[in-house]
Amino acid sequence: MSLQKPTLSHPVIIYSFLMIGITSAIAFRVITILQNFNPVWVRPAWYTGVIGYMLFFLYRYYISIKRKKAVEKYNLIKKVQTNACLTDEDRQVVIYLLNSIHKSPENINYLIIFILSCIAIAVDLYLTF
Repeated sequence: MSLQKPTLSHPVIIYSFLMIGITSAIAFRVITILQNFNPVWVRPAWYTGVIGYMLFFLYRYYISIKRKKAVEKYNLIKKVQTNACLTDEDRQVVIYLLNSIHKSPENINYLIIFILSCIAIAVDLYLTF
């Protein structure tokens, strides 16, 4: 079974989408501050957050589908479960999958979103009380 070998996205693409995700996270979290100091910027911040997340999560969806298709088309789960021999092509796909997971900066994005959310809640509570 021949599948176009999956390849990693170029680092510029990977980190561009990371920055889009972080920018969106920041945009959503500054809304509470903008409401108090300059409400005219709330709507642009909201659109920045929504459009950025749309792009970021569409890209993450694409990567997820790409990984799942590779696992499915090469029947990798069954081969590993049954200790079947992997072909050279199978190994290349496994290497792609592991590199894709290993090199993905998504964990950084999740951590930054968590930290920014905590800060946004603290700032909102401070400004409210």
